[in-house]
Amino acid sequence: MSNIPSIPEFKEIIYSHFEEKGRTFPWREDPRPWGVMVSEFMLQQTQTERVVPYWERWMRLWPAPRALAKVSLEDALREWSGLGYNRRGRFLIECARHITEKYNGEVPETPAALLSLPGIGAYTAGAIACFGYNYPSVFIETNIRASVIHFFFQNQEAVDDKEIFPILNDALDRDDPRRWYWALMDYGAALKKVTVNPGRKSAHYTRQSPFEGSFRQQRGLIIKVLLSQGPATVPGLQKSTGIEPEALYKVLDTLEKDSMVAEKSGVYQISSL
Repeated sequence: MSNIPSIPEFKEIIYSHFEEKGRTFPWREDPRPWGVMVSEFMLQQTQTERVVPYWERWMRLWPAPRALAKVSLEDALREWSGLGYNRRGRFLIECARHITEKYNGEVPETPAALLSLPGIGAYTAGAIACFGYNYPSVFIETNIRASVIHFFFQNQEAVDDKEIFPILNDALDRDDPRRWYWALMDYGAALKKVTVNPGRKSAHYTRQSPFEGSFRQQRGLIIKVLLSQGPATVPGLQKSTGIEPEALYKVLDTLEKDSMVAEKSGVYQISSL
């Protein structure tokens, strides 16, 4: 198709947009690896604007892995409260402890090393290495996917990431991968505001289920009650959350398996990790 750009043309469009409308975030202004890692955990399935005040507060409290490694899960979750997906906060503490113990307090530089840390998958490993160390990794997330599909797969449905990765590899700015991915993500984010999200053409696209009344909401409610009221029994949790006993036991079971809560003699509390 003649309207499919060459890789140089694609890069020129993306960079031109970034020069004019690139976004600014505190973890971009100061892209030190630990701050980048904290931002990547917080940004998972959470809008960027919501993350900024949380990130700034966390970085004041725990500016390095060694600082967070000493913190209890309960104290960390108090500061995490409102971001959702509380398990990410637990993973951050576990990462901080691993980094302190195994990497002398320094965030690993390569995706391969980062993948060994708790709660880190391929995207997060690539992003932390890239944004924290300017490492030329190839990775994909929703805005990156939207940008590539918009230009290279306009008339195709169910686009697999395997088709996108070669384009990302060819287009990668190996001299300044950090700036390239910032630009690529910003373009994808801007696209979604002016047109139908190109990411819907992805084979990996799934619409997020409603939060209200969801299992995820129930998990959050239980954590919130335990943080605000302290240890509680099942009847106490039922009274405070309004969750029916059968459902409550199921949610508590998953929270225990995720090491978010612990039970002793019928009393539940935030896990000590």
